[in-house]
Amino acid sequence: MTNAWYKIFWKLREKWVYLRFLALGRFQRKIFCIGRNKTGTTSLMVAMRELGYKLGHQPTAELLIHEYAAKNWKPITDYCKTAQAFQDAPFSWPNTWRELAKAYPNAKFILTCREDEKWYSSITNAHSKLFADGKRIPTKQDLQNAKYRYKGYFWEMIRAVYATPEDDPYNKEMFIYNYKTHNAAVKEYFAGNPNFLAIDVSESDSYQRLCTFLNKKPIGVAFPHMNKTADS
Repeated sequence: MTNAWYKIFWKLREKWVYLRFLALGRFQRKIFCIGRNKTGTTSLMVAMRELGYKLGHQPTAELLIHEYAAKNWKPITDYCKTAQAFQDAPFSWPNTWRELAKAYPNAKFILTCREDEKWYSSITNAHSKLFADGKRIPTKQDLQNAKYRYKGYFWEMIRAVYATPEDDPYNKEMFIYNYKTHNAAVKEYFAGNPNFLAIDVSESDSYQRLCTFLNKKPIGVAFPHMNKTADS
């Protein structure tokens, strides 16, 4: 083989290898945690990372809020080409999972759950510490002035996800209804689907069930206990 052909051969080989790895990254089987924030999603995220999964960049995903509000799903499903596993916003919000199931029919879906009153207390307490004085539920003004991803992000999130009254953004009845409706719809849609798992990370066997579902060898015996106040 002449030197010129040798160089061409290696360039073609390098390009083939690059395209192969690119394809593996874009088309590898996806895993979506579609449980609402404050249901153990951070503990699940840490466990997934320990099991070797590449997770999506959460700050980037959260900035897809305008696409979510507009029901413009393509930028969200396209974003999922950047990694293998995803959790929290916008994946935890109502109806995103329906579009993900259409775009990635072979994906695995994990619904993290907890008792609804505890969930409501957890999310309001977390947001109180972040955006109020830790002693009261944030108001419209608190959320509009809160600097999370940008000023007012959380106000936009509350409007897009919960649509509660402006003078009562954390309306308990509407929050819990939203939460319960989300979980019920997910469970009904995926009933009997082997690519679906519903877990409560506080239960003693939940980590083992996750590893079995993912066909992964357990690293420990339980989920790492996390309490990420910034969960939205």
